Amino acid sequence: MLSKYACSNEDAVRFCFEKEDSYRTPFFRDIDRIIYSLSYVRYADKTQVFTFNENDHITKRMIHVQLVSKIARTIGRNLGLNEDLIEAAALGHDLGHVPFGHEGERILNKISLENGEGYFHHNIESVRVLMHLEQNGKGRNISLQVLDAIMCHNGELPLHEYHPVIKNKEDFLQEYALSYQQENFVKQLRPMTLEGCVVRISDILAYIGKDIEDALILGVIKKEEIPTSITEVLGLSNREIINTFVSDVIENSKGKPYIKMSDSVYKALLELKEFNTKMIYSKANTKENLQMYESMFRHLFMKYKKDVEMKNKSSEIYQVFLNTMCEDYLVNTNVNRMVIDFLSGMTDDYMKKCYLESN
Repeated sequence: MLSKYACSNEDAVRFCFEKEDSYRTPFFRDIDRIIYSLSYVRYADKTQVFTFNENDHITKRMIHVQLVSKIARTIGRNLGLNEDLIEAAALGHDLGHVPFGHEGERILNKISLENGEGYFHHNIESVRVLMHLEQNGKGRNISLQVLDAIMCHNGELPLHEYHPVIKNKEDFLQEYALSYQQENFVKQLRPMTLEGCVVRISDILAYIGKDIEDALILGVIKKEEIPTSITEVLGLSNREIINTFVSDVIENSKGKPYIKMSDSVYKALLELKEFNTKMIYSKANTKENLQMYESMFRHLFMKYKKDVEMKNKSSEIYQVFLNTMCEDYLVNTNVNRMVIDFLSGMTDDYMKKCYLESN
């Protein structure tokens, strides 16, 4: 039933051998392992774009990943691709996102560099979560194809065409390592499967219209501010925008070994992304909030680093995190990385709570 360009279940590769399940395909098992993970539960209180607003209808990270999954599976089904692989990667792609969205990621990246831990990227941290942090530091033994799709999902970097790149375990691990070491290496990442390409393009399709919808609800923008050069091609509502994108991707990718948009739709996508950046993302946080986020991250980083160095077992980092981790993690992880792992896994409200209680 699958396209000749699809990744078959028989191609699934794991880093640790395990007996196959009688009832579930390999990638379906990955779905279960992701949605039953503690990191998945924390999506519910992590920022998508707007933080600490009082409107319950504004998108959180949990909703975003479900939208990515739905869009990606719609495209994948029509292209004859492996929907289980697509769903697993889509649901797991943002597990490494930090409190306060991309602003939090930017701050934690600075802290990581200042403390010799390399570059911090949420997509790389998502892989780390599944390989090294979940199950008390033992990892979830997720398949190579799903991990790779998660690592290469970055929808903030749109392409006109998405071509998969052949990889093995060693190639994947090398790319993972270089992402910590080289400043812009993550921009070079390309998925190893066509399913991974679908997840990557679906990431931006899922948020770019929904962010406009949220911004309209909050009064950040007005409908008439959106250029007609965009709305005439894509539509105005999120429903129209997604339908245009999905239909265009399917039409231009069917029967091909790559994922593509038409020239006109891709041009409108870039214009819409530029509009969102200028009119929404730059206004999503006040200067005071950005300063507050940075104060929270820096204060808690120094506090928990000192607590670990002093072996303060009453500290939150021990009570909630380190006391649950396996011996291998505790022995082989340095203090800076332990604190980064703890902070990056926090939800918005939990970080705020820890900050207030520590002052």
